[in-house]
Amino acid sequence: MTNKPQNTPKHVSLSQWGLILVEGADAASFLQNQLSNTVLGLRRTFAPQVAQTFEAVRLVGYCSPKGRLLASAWLGLFPEDTNAQDRFALFISKDLAASTAKRLAMFVLRSKVKVIDASSEWSISGYCCHDSDIGELKIETGQISLRLPDVLANHQTYARVLIASNNDRSQEKLSDDSVQWNHLEVMSAIPRIVLATQEQFVPQMINFESVAGVDFKKGCYPGQEIVARSQYRGAIKRRLQLAHAAQNLIGDQSTAPGVELFHSNDPSQPAGLVVLASPSPADLNRIDLQVECKLEALENGEIHLGSAQGPVLKIDSLPYPLIEI
Repeated sequence: MTNKPQNTPKHVSLSQWGLILVEGADAASFLQNQLSNTVLGLRRTFAPQVAQTFEAVRLVGYCSPKGRLLASAWLGLFPEDTNAQDRFALFISKDLAASTAKRLAMFVLRSKVKVIDASSEWSISGYCCHDSDIGELKIETGQISLRLPDVLANHQTYARVLIASNNDRSQEKLSDDSVQWNHLEVMSAIPRIVLATQEQFVPQMINFESVAGVDFKKGCYPGQEIVARSQYRGAIKRRLQLAHAAQNLIGDQSTAPGVELFHSNDPSQPAGLVVLASPSPADLNRIDLQVECKLEALENGEIHLGSAQGPVLKIDSLPYPLIEI
C-alpha cells in the first residue's frame, strides 16, 4: 500500500489524558517518597516556556506495595509565578486520574501538600511536528506544557508537546483526530498505564527503567524493594516490544490495552498483553502495537493476538537499548 505522509504540525485535543496537580511547601518531598523517579532538583518552568529535557521533565511510575504500576505519568514543575509555592503537574491517563489523586491524598497526612484531580478543569492537548518546526509552537501565559522525547517514524523525527489549558480561558477549537499523536506514542515504545493495564506490570516488564522512568539511587517509595530486587536479581522474564499486524488480518479482533497474547507453542495460557496500539497514519492497513510478552516467546514460534487462533503479530525493533537485567 502506498504510504501517505503524516501532516505536521498538528495540534489536537487529547480526551484520553488527564491532569493531577500537587502543590504546597512539602510537595517535592512528598512526591519524592511516592514515585519511582527522583523529583528533587526538577527545574521550574514558567509559560511561555516549555518544560523539556530530564532537567525539567521526568517519566514517573506510581507503584503498589507489591511493585506493580498503578499509574504512569509525565511530571513537570510549574509554579503559578516566581513567588509561588511548588506546583507539580502529572500528565496521566484520564481513566486513572481520579483514583490516583485519591490514593496520593491518603498519604499526605500532616504534610503541607494539596493533591487535585484537575482533569475536569483543565483540557489536555498534544502538539506534534517535525523536530525542525517545533519553534512554531506558541504557549500562552497560564498554560502548562512539557516536551516528550522525540520519536522516529517513517524516516522522520517528530517532536511532541503535551499542553494543559485551564478551561476558564477561551481556547481555540482543536481537532479530536489524535491518530497521529497516538501512533507516535506507540512508536516511542514508552509505555503509558491505563485502567485496563493497571497493576499488571512491575516497571521493568515494560522497559520503564530503560526509558529513564526509575531511579535506583533514590530513597524508598511504595514497591521500591520489589522493583530493586527485580533489577539486581535478574528476575524479569518479560519485556515490552513493538509489533505490528495488517488491519485486514486483524479484522474485528480488538487491539485495546489489556488484550491478551498467546504463543503457538503454549496456546493454553497467555504469553503477554497489549500495552498500547494505534493504526498507522502512513499505512491504512497497518496496526502498530506496544506489547508486553515473555522473552522466551520471542525465541521461536508465533505470537497471536487475542486468542491462540488470532492474527499473528510481527515483532519490530525497539528504538532504544534495553538495560540488561
